[in-house]
Amino acid sequence: MDFLRPASWEEALAVKAEHPTAVPIAGGTDIMVEINFDHRRPEYLLDLNRIPELAQWETGRDSVRLGPSVPYTKIMENLRAELPGLALAAHTVASPQIRNRAGVGGNLGCASPAGDAHPALLASGADVEVESQARGARLIPIDAFYRGVKRNALAADELIKAIHIPTADGPQQFSKVGTRNAMVIAVCAFGLALHPATRTVRTGIGSAAPTPIRAKTAEEFLNAALEEGGFWDNGKIITPSIARQFAQLASAACNPIDDVRGTASYRRHAVGVMARRTLMWTWESYRGDGRTLEGAA
Repeated sequence: MDFLRPASWEEALAVKAEHPTAVPIAGGTDIMVEINFDHRRPEYLLDLNRIPELAQWETGRDSVRLGPSVPYTKIMENLRAELPGLALAAHTVASPQIRNRAGVGGNLGCASPAGDAHPALLASGADVEVESQARGARLIPIDAFYRGVKRNALAADELIKAIHIPTADGPQQFSKVGTRNAMVIAVCAFGLALHPATRTVRTGIGSAAPTPIRAKTAEEFLNAALEEGGFWDNGKIITPSIARQFAQLASAACNPIDDVRGTASYRRHAVGVMARRTLMWTWESYRGDGRTLEGAA
């Protein structure tokens, strides 16, 4: 196994073009586990730790440009207001030591359905900026990024340059079920974001389908129910029937498996429970802010 250490982004792209099978490593918290257990033996490792811009972020008026190597600890400490859903998800990642090393780019590169960042990225409506030496940069909407079990939309010669995440304009939540409280892979996870500016709700589900997914039918139902009932304007409490139907539709969106961490039926049930709870939590926060349509504009 050869270890490649480019000193700049341009050099990294050149190395990736020359060695398309090279596996990028920054935090290394996923790939090193696979290597240590001999589950994977790549020909080349592409170390990106000498490229400082990958560990930086920029906060704009409407979005955050997040470097793929920004540690989860930094997200928790510095971006809680702008990216509350992702900050909540960051709290659940492994241990403090791993949170100091791991970043969102690792979750995206591995594309495991159990990655903790995926539900928050889906609920926020993020875009992934990737680049190759031959074709330049392009943006991949998060909805189009996940292509299959541990497969993403990256071409062989592309690297993740940044993640563009809309700044929260409403409350967001993240919930995760695990077999213990720390150092655990999600049995299932659920993210939800209210977007008052567009009067929409987005979701993200982890570890309950071959890829991270959104509960689109549940979103469509809830968006219609909130609009028809005037909830965005009057701030009324969401009725139990709406919450129950939303939870059922979120559960139905899942396509889980039985494995050592949980059964498919349990995952469906748990996603429904998390969907209902995160909806009530975010809506109560929205109501508590006194956010009418005029106030959110």
